[in-house]
This record gives sequence, structure tokens and C-alpha cells, in this order.
Amino acid sequence: MKRVDIGPGFESWQRAARQLLHAEVSPADVEFHELTTSPAEDASAEAHAEAVIRVPKRFVDLARGVAPHRDPGRWQLLYAVLWRLTHERRDLLDADPDVSRLVALETEVAEGRNVIGAGPFVPSTAAGVADLAAAAARCSGCDLYRHASRTVFGKGPTDARVVMVGEQPGDQEDRQGAPFVGPAGEVFDRALAEVGIARDRLYVTNAVKHFKFVRRGPRRIHQTPGAADLAACRPWIEAELGLVKPEILVCLGATASRALLGSAFRLMRDRGRWVDSPWARRTIATLHPSAVLRGEDEVAQGRLYAMLRDDLRLVAEAGVD
Repeated sequence: MKRVDIGPGFESWQRAARQLLHAEVSPADVEFHELTTSPAEDASAEAHAEAVIRVPKRFVDLARGVAPHRDPGRWQLLYAVLWRLTHERRDLLDADPDVSRLVALETEVAEGRNVIGAGPFVPSTAAGVADLAAAAARCSGCDLYRHASRTVFGKGPTDARVVMVGEQPGDQEDRQGAPFVGPAGEVFDRALAEVGIARDRLYVTNAVKHFKFVRRGPRRIHQTPGAADLAACRPWIEAELGLVKPEILVCLGATASRALLGSAFRLMRDRGRWVDSPWARRTIATLHPSAVLRGEDEVAQGRLYAMLRDDLRLVAEAGVD
């Protein structure tokens, strides 16, 4: 029996599967072991990675969809189906018990059930935020990574006294790879400037690192992350806060507040009040800048903006520099 060590995520399994197919190792003779970190690459891995393996795109999509599942047998099952696709029947995906099992796992992942989350991807020896960001770029701990353009990690000085946490990247953030650079970012910058907070002194990030959306024609429409999305991505924000160690933590919006302060926190009831949290002795919540844009008319938008601005003024008065 050949033991094959793989790191977390689809790409590590894919490299190993290519090598195994190149060597004509049957599923009965291989045993996959998933490590918490990527194993050292075999000297021949690069050459094998270039080998073309022709399989239906539907199988690749299925494999990516199954990757975040907790079932430790998923890699073995995927390789068995891959072997049969390349050696037996190319119409295997149409009707087969093993394929049906994979589809069931994919469905659970899509519903946010039994996902591994970001935990296996977070390096335990990260020296700084740059290490976390590099590791996060390879995260496939939930289903969101399959559809977003990239992982959007935090930006700002790692010695920042103040960390501001939003919900998730929006369409422009996903395209540009930075938090708060879209329309909500313009509102955010305006409010910061009005209360005298320099954005380049802040560390700004999101509770969820991938853009969650639904397509409507050419447009990508934002979807609010659910409890499963927040739980899957929580290891990243915890790791960020553990490295930056802010004196002041600002939760922007209900989703970030729920992620960091618990489900009992009610934004419109509790915003603008200082509380203690595990990550900062002075923690406060306010509206997400996008809430201002969703106001039904100019009057409503003005009222919402004033709430955001006044809460951020409390942060400025607490001392940012």
C-alpha cells in the first residue's frame, strides 16, 4: 500500500493524483493522508504536474466542490472515480453510486454543512500578517472560494492601534484584491476624513475573506454571509487579530458584530457603546458603510451616515495615533 501525504485543499490532492496516474497506481494500492501543512514536494512532481489528464470539466468542478468537506475519505473516493474515468468509462458521471456519493458531499458543502473551514490552512507559525495573507490565498475551506476571484485579506500597518472589521469583500474588492475600495469604501473614507482618522493608520479587514454573491446577468449581487460562512472563515480573523493585537476594535455592520461579539449582539440597539472583547479591551460596533448606500432616499442616507460618522468620532476621540 502506497501512503500519499497531501496538504489541505484541492490543489494538493490534484498534484498527487496526477503523479499517481502517471505512475499507474490503482486506487486499491494508495492511501491518502491529509496533513495540516503541505508536504515537501517530490522532485518529480513538477514534471508530472504538466502532464495532461483529460477528464470532463464536470468532474473537476465536482472535485473542487467536495474538497471543503470534512469526510476524510473524500480524497480516496475522488481518486477512485478519477481512475475509472481515465481507465474505464468516460460516461461514468452520468450514473454511478460513487459519483452519487460525491454529489451528496458537494451538496452538503454548498449548504454550509460539514465543511472543514479555514483552520487547516492557517499556519501555526506565521511570523506576521504577510504570512497569513499568503496562506489565505490558497484557502479552500468553504465553498465560497470556488466562485470568488481571489481571497481578499486585510490591509494596513500591523502595528495599528485600531483594527476595523467589515463583513466581506464586495464586487470591486474582489476584483482589486483589497478591502473597502468600492462604493462603500468611498463612504468609509469620507466618514474617516470627517472625524480626523487617517486610514493609513488603520488595519482594515473583513470577517469573511471571499465575495459571496449570486449572478444576475452580467452583475454579481452581494449575498450576506451566513452562520456557516462566518464559522468557516473565523480562524482567519482570529489569527489576524492575534497578530495585530489592536487596542481598539471596530465592528462595521451587523455581520462583523455577530462574528466577533456573538449572536446576542444587536447592532441598532448596541452600536456606539464601548464593550470589552477577547481581542481588544475597547471594542465598538457601528454601521457598515454599505448600509448608508442602501438608505431608501437622501434623508435616510443622511441619517445613517450621521450614525456611522458619530460612532467613528468616538473612536477618534479615544485616540488613534
